[in-house]
Amino acid sequence: MDSISPEASRSAQEFASGAKIHTGGTAGTPWRLQRGVIRLDTTAADGQAAFASLAIAGDILGCETLLFGAYTFSATALTECRLSPWPEGVADRDSLLVSLASAQRRAADLVALRGGQAMDRVLGLIRLFADGAGQVILPTRQDIADITDLRFETISRIIKQLERRHILSPIRIAGVHATRSFTLADC
Repeated sequence: MDSISPEASRSAQEFASGAKIHTGGTAGTPWRLQRGVIRLDTTAADGQAAFASLAIAGDILGCETLLFGAYTFSATALTECRLSPWPEGVADRDSLLVSLASAQRRAADLVALRGGQAMDRVLGLIRLFADGAGQVILPTRQDIADITDLRFETISRIIKQLERRHILSPIRIAGVHATRSFTLADC
């Protein structure tokens, strides 16, 4: 599916890596990200998309549509994603507050990923994507470069260094390109 259609707006939706979920400025409804990672972009003065933030499992996307009727950011799946309609129930005020607090902490973490040593920035992002078992499905090298404010070539070099040091070990995950799935060693 390329984006959320109005008729499907109240049932769970699945998106492949790279799929456009919604575009900023379009009408829509809020969603809870059940699985995956989503890149949020704003439109820069030159009309180009510019990285704004990330959403990870548990986050609520598009709550601003309840006030403004439209999405603030464009959303693209960085990994396979599953979204379910939000609010899930009548008394969901607390889940919104938890999601907003989590998003604020992540925003601070993302700001830190845009400064400092390149290796530390990339490792910080990889840790953000890793699951409890240490498995990680990375977004494209270009997305990592955009998020960390580094060059594509730098990202490729760092990931190869992490593999040589056995900090990242390639694994096979069905449906995921071989250069994007790893196990993260404790470091």
